Amino acid sequence: MAATDATQHRIEPLLERIPEVGRIPAGSAIEARLERIWETAPGWRGWLSTVDHKTIGVRYLVTAFLFLVIGGIEALFLRIQLAGPDMAFLTPEQYNQLFTMHGVTMIFLYASPVLSGFSNYLWPLLLGSRDMAFPRLNALSYWIFLFAGLFMYISFPLGQAPNAGWFNYVPFSGPVYNTGPNIDVFALGMVLLGISTTVGSINFVVTLFRMRAPGMTINRVPILVWGTLTASVANLFAIPAVSLAFFLLWLDRQIGAHFFDVANNGQPLLWQHLFWIFGHPWVYVVVLPAMGIVSDALPTFCRRPLVGYTAVALATMATMLLGFGVWVHHMFATGLPTVALSIFGAASMVISIPSAVAVFAWIATIWLGKPVFKTPFLFFAGFVALFIIGGMSGVMTAAVPLDWQLNETYFIVAHLHYVLLGINVFPVVGAIYYWFPKFTGRMMSEKLGKWSFWTMFIGFNAGFFPMHIAGLLGMPRRIYTYPSRMGWDEVNLITTVGSFIFAVGVLIFLVNVVLSLKRGAWAGANPWDAPTLEWAVSSPPPAYNFATIPTIASRHPLWEGRIEGEREHSRTRLEEGYLLMRGRETLGTSPIDAKPVVILKMPEDSYTPFLVGLFVSLLFVGLLLHSWTFTALMAASSCAALSVWMWPRRKLGQRTTGYRSASAERGGESP
Repeated sequence: MAATDATQHRIEPLLERIPEVGRIPAGSAIEARLERIWETAPGWRGWLSTVDHKTIGVRYLVTAFLFLVIGGIEALFLRIQLAGPDMAFLTPEQYNQLFTMHGVTMIFLYASPVLSGFSNYLWPLLLGSRDMAFPRLNALSYWIFLFAGLFMYISFPLGQAPNAGWFNYVPFSGPVYNTGPNIDVFALGMVLLGISTTVGSINFVVTLFRMRAPGMTINRVPILVWGTLTASVANLFAIPAVSLAFFLLWLDRQIGAHFFDVANNGQPLLWQHLFWIFGHPWVYVVVLPAMGIVSDALPTFCRRPLVGYTAVALATMATMLLGFGVWVHHMFATGLPTVALSIFGAASMVISIPSAVAVFAWIATIWLGKPVFKTPFLFFAGFVALFIIGGMSGVMTAAVPLDWQLNETYFIVAHLHYVLLGINVFPVVGAIYYWFPKFTGRMMSEKLGKWSFWTMFIGFNAGFFPMHIAGLLGMPRRIYTYPSRMGWDEVNLITTVGSFIFAVGVLIFLVNVVLSLKRGAWAGANPWDAPTLEWAVSSPPPAYNFATIPTIASRHPLWEGRIEGEREHSRTRLEEGYLLMRGRETLGTSPIDAKPVVILKMPEDSYTPFLVGLFVSLLFVGLLLHSWTFTALMAASSCAALSVWMWPRRKLGQRTTGYRSASAERGGESP
């Protein structure tokens, strides 16, 4: 009886106002009204106040790519310094700052945010919803991400940028060996960035379990959604660890706490445990959504569904679960007990199994399909090759005796770039080519696209594969320069040349983006004849995404009738769906079976996410400058902005009864 009462309580809000199922003709007055309800105000007011997931997604993508370009330029400076022996292009301190900011930029300011950009834009379209679960929280996550990046880079022109490596090991980053504000900028900036990542992750988790279209059961969710969901859940457990590490370090530096000071019974190794219990899951945070992109987009060009959907979805979750149990393989050379090394070495090998499942699924999809060799397909296929190379070198370093030999060499640098740059950048660029028509309504140039792919693929392998050889020849990591006659001259020169070739490929891609924005051919709603739900609406999508909330009956709603097993029972309704037209509304569904249970009132545009993000960021500036009055003022301002944000509004909680006749709406009457 209790379960029945609970179920009845959940569906009561929907029963009080049951939306009709109907159709809204294209170009009708109803569509115009929906556009007015959901559109963002023009000008600077709309720019600061919008909560539209599509606008926020594009902002994430553009900002992350700007950081990618900055991080790439930093890498080219580093490679010039290492192109030959005894170079003096950079001073040691300049090298340390560039080396640190390159890692911070690529790993924290590009790799994860760019995937958040895709997910922010695509999730509601893939799931059949009109927005994310918490639109204002979505806007806040972007603003804090932007301000955190600016916070860390504002020190760069002053010569006070972080300088202890992106891993920031103590005691090198402690108050004894690093007395300037460099590490304080890094510590506070990373805590600020962690706030952005955490609130964004909460939004993704709730969106999946509450905002799917009716009929999109848990076994019909696209793999991209699985990848981002898994990464988001991992963030909720991993981010607190690294935020605690940076906060403890800041206390060591500011008030004389001794958490990491061995001279005062502190534990320097505690830093590595806190950092890598975050750092290794973070590898999968920047990889699993990219793998999801490939799993969803690759089948479009193979003209068949993904082989082994269930296995790939389970492998995605298994990878992250195992990822929390392998952090110690970054610490094999720290003198830990042999039993611990054996356990974590075995776990580091086992984690390759779910990754191999995904690789075999992609290869089987290509093998059993009829591939169409468009630019996105080339990038996705190139990603599979780089994934295999990076995975094999990862299995090698899971062997403890071999890791002892390779741990501090350039072999690890090569592996790191294959698993973070190659496995992230190639699917991301392929995804831009694939979804560019959805973002802009225009196609990108195939000719320039293929030039960019081959230039990037050749440059990447020429730049980073020789690093394996340099490591096997004994070249240590994190060195500013090296003497001649060590046998490293040729491989370093090849690496530098390859890096510049790769940069040319990225430049060709960026030129293609700019030219296509102005002169690209018009795309139409579904230029790739893709199967997933985002292609069911116009390109670019309207402000409200779906005029009616569709009902889903398969994993491939746009390929129903073509696929064996989906021909007889296809009941997906794309043109007809749930009519929701009283303000900003969307449909809430049950977590597992996606049955409609509630009509959700969505918030209007608001300045409060921008203001909260600004005030919180300025609070961290006050902490950096030791201006406690200013810090207190910003804390109070943040609380005031949050109060305005959370102030209850009668219309959001109001229950209504009855619903306007669908026949009147279809007749084109103004509601």
